[in-house]
Amino acid sequence: MAPGEVHALVGENGAGKSTLMHIAYGMMAPDAGSIFVDGREVKLGSPRDARALSIGMVHQHFTSIGGLTVGENIALGVGRWGLGVGELPSAGVYERLKAGLSPEALVRDLTVAQRQRLEILKALATGAKMLLLDEPTAVLAPPEVDELFALVREFVGAGGAVALITHKLQEVLAASDRVTVLRRGIVTLSGATREQTDRSLAQAMIGQNQVAGSRQQATGEGRGAPGAVTVRINELELRGGELVGVAAVEGNGHREMLRAIAGLGAFPGVQVTGPVAFVPEDRTTEGLIPAMSITENMVLGLGDDPRWACGTRLDWRAARARTAELIEGFDIVAPGPDVPAGALSGGNQQKIVLARALERHPALLVLENPTRGLDVRTTAEMHRRLREASRAGVTVIVYSTDLDEVLELAERVLVVWKGEVREAARGAGRRDVGEMMLGVEQRQRSTVNGQR
Repeated sequence: MAPGEVHALVGENGAGKSTLMHIAYGMMAPDAGSIFVDGREVKLGSPRDARALSIGMVHQHFTSIGGLTVGENIALGVGRWGLGVGELPSAGVYERLKAGLSPEALVRDLTVAQRQRLEILKALATGAKMLLLDEPTAVLAPPEVDELFALVREFVGAGGAVALITHKLQEVLAASDRVTVLRRGIVTLSGATREQTDRSLAQAMIGQNQVAGSRQQATGEGRGAPGAVTVRINELELRGGELVGVAAVEGNGHREMLRAIAGLGAFPGVQVTGPVAFVPEDRTTEGLIPAMSITENMVLGLGDDPRWACGTRLDWRAARARTAELIEGFDIVAPGPDVPAGALSGGNQQKIVLARALERHPALLVLENPTRGLDVRTTAEMHRRLREASRAGVTVIVYSTDLDEVLELAERVLVVWKGEVREAARGAGRRDVGEMMLGVEQRQRSTVNGQR
């Protein structure tokens, strides 16, 4: 990457993108090749070496400590206390990111979007002139994505350089100057972004013959009449066999609503009938224990399943056998059921979480950002699984920060704004749903009422 440039790095899960970033940040040693910074070859033995060369990294998964404050986490990331904003090369960007984040606030009390902002603050606070961004928009709503890329543009406009990993091809085309595509660790395309299209990038990522049909519009084709009511949210009713999308801007109450449906909290007007399975937003902190094996994660998530649990005894052979079947059935790329979950790519970790949720045979499946950080192929596979579940009679409720995904996947769309849940009209487009997410209609109604 070069000063004043955003260089996108794309590829399927497991293609080597994060590995390459980790090498550039001194977290891993390369097997071959060389690293050059400002025209001279360097050896990076640790992230400290990288930071000394003004390289900062924002990881795909949050690294802040929940029990510490925002200010303490920033100081910890910098490695010293009392850093003055005037010392930062990107003081303007830093100050804009810091807005709304109290230094005294505990990280565990922040929203997901605020925690992502904190990760970027920590990288900038080290004095970085080169930023490595690994899926920085995966947890952000559309307005927040626009704000982030405006800040990125300000950063590169001041002479900074950015390497950006994202699976969202439209972000690549809109936000980057150059793009490199990896497939199984090999560069299949590299050049100016303006010369590419989403189709050419997808072909370089997964092969020309597998691009067509990877995305489908949501339809009710192939399913029977809706089943029994499984969820009531005030006057709204959701039934078995429906695939329902949830759209909201961060902080409007959708997270509380979803977790109340999943039995993990309370939300006004929510009533649930039948067994529920839940796929949380952060697979590495809530969905899995990375240091444990795939089998151990399956057993923990499924509790006292009679296939391997008898009183206080566990039949680990039976658990491993069933886990191996799920690995094969869900096309999880793993050496076997005993490998640590943390050793797998993000896409394969997400497949584990979904396989375990469906193994509970729920009447209701609730998912928060289930395709976060997933490539085109794995996203299409995830969508297929969710459609299959709904056709089998499961009520599937999906929240995604990607509004286009919500509109594409769901047959019904619920919008949450300031704790109020409303259903979008059938066939509502991006603009109509987006305005509902921002409360435009409600504010207009309030203005009219106030003028009467």
